[in-house]
Amino acid sequence: MEYRTVYPSPLGPLTLASDGAALTGLWLAGQRYFGGGAAAWEEKDDVPVFIDARLWLDSYFAGEEPAGDELPLLPAGTDFQQRVWQQLLQIPCGETRTYGDLAAALGSSARAVGGAVGRNPISIIIPCHRVLGADGSLTGYAGGTECKRWLLAHEELSRQE
Repeated sequence: MEYRTVYPSPLGPLTLASDGAALTGLWLAGQRYFGGGAAAWEEKDDVPVFIDARLWLDSYFAGEEPAGDELPLLPAGTDFQQRVWQQLLQIPCGETRTYGDLAAALGSSARAVGGAVGRNPISIIIPCHRVLGADGSLTGYAGGTECKRWLLAHEELSRQE
């Protein structure tokens, strides 16, 4: 059984998905690759992982650095995508990496890494917004480059406080 709930954020509503035990998705309104079939999932706010995810998001948007290892995450993807998403979880809040940096760490190509980053089903918590082009540009983000810019600026401000 898949469940969903909505979290009101400064970026607009975020849709969270769960299999009942782990977080399986987190999407911004209008995001590319939005979870297929989410509208048919049962809306249920009291799933324990949703409660934990709300606390994580509350901390994040309050400018604190929540610990990502407290949330059970279960993003669906290929073995390579899973490896890329694990690398994303290693990028500290307020820091960025390039696609090339991740590719070098994984022994892969920047293009392949970019494809996996773009398919991340748990936005914000698995911080794909912290990945930049080789020249530091805000290359594609499923939630849009303005959202990516906002998230990076929010994290930078949080680090300075």
